[in-house]
Amino acid sequence: QVQLGESGGGSVQPGGSLRLSCTVSGRLFSIYVLGWYRQAPGKERELVAHTTRDDRTTYVDSVKGRFTISRDRGMSAVYLQMSNLKPEDTAVYYCYADSPPLGSRPDWGRGTQVIVSS
Repeated sequence: QVQLGESGGGSVQPGGSLRLSCTVSGRLFSIYVLGWYRQAPGKERELVAHTTRDDRTTYVDSVKGRFTISRDRGMSAVYLQMSNLKPEDTAVYYCYADSPPLGSRPDWGRGTQVIVSS
């Protein structure tokens, strides 16, 4: 089992930046994917970005060029650097960890709120 805890959320004006952090503990050796989802009010949870143990990264189109995901080499932390934030980025951001068989039982953090508003 894996435990995750997010930090770094907050309120920022459009065009601003935030850096989200997620600490990961537990069965780190089993983790293959670390990533971030978000859920805006009234919307379904969506994948924002993920990174794999062999350094493959994926981003949702809406954040490409603005967000950067990175991780600790030991899979003990994952980060999301968010720049040029837009109001539509407002959501609760959740970090997650996934181990083979992928998609069967990912572990989740409790989420951190990001509000982008003038």
